[in-house]
Amino acid sequence: MDTSTALQLLLLPAGALAVAGVARWRGWSAPLLLVLAGLVASYVPGVPSYRLDPHIVLSVFLPPMLYSAALDSSYLRLRDARRPVGLLAVGLVLFTTVAMGFAAHALIPQLPLAAAFALGAIVAPTDAVSAVAVGRKLGLPRRALTVLVGEGLFNDATALTAYRVAVGALLGGAVDLLDASRQFVVAAGAGVAIGLAVAYVTGAVLRRLTDPLIANGVSLLVPYAAYLGAEAAGASGVISVVIVGIYLGHELSRTSYGTRLLSGAVWQVVDLVLESIVFALIGLQVRPVIGGLTAEPLGTVVTYAVVLFLLVVLLRIVWVPPAIYFPRMLSKRVRAREPKTPPWQNVVLTSWAGMRGVVSLAAAFGLPENFPKRDLLLFLTFAIVIGTLIVQGLSFPWLIRKVGVSTARERYADDLAEAGAQQAAAAAALARLDELTAEGVHEVHEEVVDQLRTRAERRAMHAWERLGGGTGPEGEETPASLYRRLRREMLAAEREVFVRLRDERRIDDEVLHRVMQELDFEEATLERG
Repeated sequence: MDTSTALQLLLLPAGALAVAGVARWRGWSAPLLLVLAGLVASYVPGVPSYRLDPHIVLSVFLPPMLYSAALDSSYLRLRDARRPVGLLAVGLVLFTTVAMGFAAHALIPQLPLAAAFALGAIVAPTDAVSAVAVGRKLGLPRRALTVLVGEGLFNDATALTAYRVAVGALLGGAVDLLDASRQFVVAAGAGVAIGLAVAYVTGAVLRRLTDPLIANGVSLLVPYAAYLGAEAAGASGVISVVIVGIYLGHELSRTSYGTRLLSGAVWQVVDLVLESIVFALIGLQVRPVIGGLTAEPLGTVVTYAVVLFLLVVLLRIVWVPPAIYFPRMLSKRVRAREPKTPPWQNVVLTSWAGMRGVVSLAAAFGLPENFPKRDLLLFLTFAIVIGTLIVQGLSFPWLIRKVGVSTARERYADDLAEAGAQQAAAAAALARLDELTAEGVHEVHEEVVDQLRTRAERRAMHAWERLGGGTGPEGEETPASLYRRLRREMLAAEREVFVRLRDERRIDDEVLHRVMQELDFEEATLERG
């Protein structure tokens, strides 16, 4: 690789990070600004031509991005929301694929029906990155965020499977839908099995690693191992990665404190870099995509794009309310399992959070060169992705404010649950301290015990207020090292209580993550003491 090629490769991430930095500094939507910046840059003379390689996107960029999102999600909340998540990640994707296919074929008669279904599958999956980021910042209710995260994690697998069936039907003749459904079930099931196997082995390794750098180095390899292993076995790599991320995210509290502290920073950096490059790449494709349109008048193509964009937005609005409310009306089991009716605000926001992303473009660029109307499908995909990012992306924060959602009740419930958990954890820590001092193995300094008791009691009191090294001569343990040793034992006892209360559903995962981080920071200061 010569120097000029290396500089071109460096220019993309450097420029993308610069734009992302401006967006974060100004409080703007980073994905949208990156796409617009890439779009403008594609017409600037001298800017290198960057081609979006679908194989690199799907095998290099997608696994860590999916894994990071899954790692940050909540297994328990996703399990509770499995019905709406399934209706969106599977039902809505298939509904969009079929409806868009028939509509595109009717609008563009020269487009074969199988090619039209391929277009439907390409634009069916949503990218929840920007919606979730905005929702968290502006206080979108936890249930709505969980549904959007779950949809974003699982809908790629459904869409890519439908995409392969449609492409295969066009290039290889008719495809038996029953056989295609069987292939999807087998691929998904195998993906789950491989993901669980990778997760179990990785979890056992991470629990035994005490070096945070090595542990997080291993975690960087996990999404690729899950994805490539599943794909090599003919299974769904996407589902495999998601399962690994959800499992390890649930088990993260059982790794060392150093691993947890470093893990958050590592994956934030990975997310920032990869998402910045990906969204910049989307914008940079505008010039080659438009340049490939030679067989159709631009005005006609733009009309196709506007109509299909509006249809994509409308299909989600048509699907979401019935999918959420009708099962509750028709099934007593659903009402018993989900006693709280989703507020209309959540339904409205979920209906509008339909931004598309890089998976759609990667699938479009992955169409074979001899695919009918390939250039037209590329343009339509690009127009729909950009349209959803601009129209829905810009209006989503306004809509959140307009419908007046609030997380004040959730925050109060979290603070109340945390206060009770902190008190229970403090009691466990003090009980452990009493056991250690009663053993009498080491000389215990009363001032050290008093400090430890005060520290534990202060932590419990702080939660309620939120609502309204070495050895001495001859190996003798010094007061400072005794303090650190006993406090670490107390912290371990507190962690056990918090994890148990999470598993018993008495506190939420967000509460667990928050208090675990506080305990981890305290243990880190003990190591430096």
